[in-house]
Amino acid sequence: MSLSTRYTLDVPFFDVDSMNIVWHGHYAKYFELARCQLLDEIGFNYQTMACEGYVFPIIDMQIKYIASLNFNQRVDVVATLIEWEYRLKIDYKVFDHKTQQRLSKGHTIQVAVDAITQKMLIGSPTALVKKIERVLVDNE
Repeated sequence: MSLSTRYTLDVPFFDVDSMNIVWHGHYAKYFELARCQLLDEIGFNYQTMACEGYVFPIIDMQIKYIASLNFNQRVDVVATLIEWEYRLKIDYKVFDHKTQQRLSKGHTIQVAVDAITQKMLIGSPTALVKKIERVLVDNE
């Protein structure tokens, strides 16, 4: 079972190059916007992580560019949490809002790190796992 959210945005002018195409590095920002919304919906966002004593650095990110994004194009970024017991793995799919054509896909992997000791945890914090399980039960 997985959790998903859909984040919609209009590609801003400052994200495009002289050909009105989104610079490839901005996809990471779009993934981040969808990831933050997903974590908010779970109830374990970055502020909660910090209060619980953890940071979750990204240790891997993959992006596949299928078709270009253009200035003022409305797109949907679907973020889906697919692993959470030992790490957070979130898949992303970017679609044109109107046609639902897939434009890009990718994933990020994050691990829990103790904020004080800077040591990586073997598994995800219990508080996070319980929040995810609660949301999954509520969505059934």
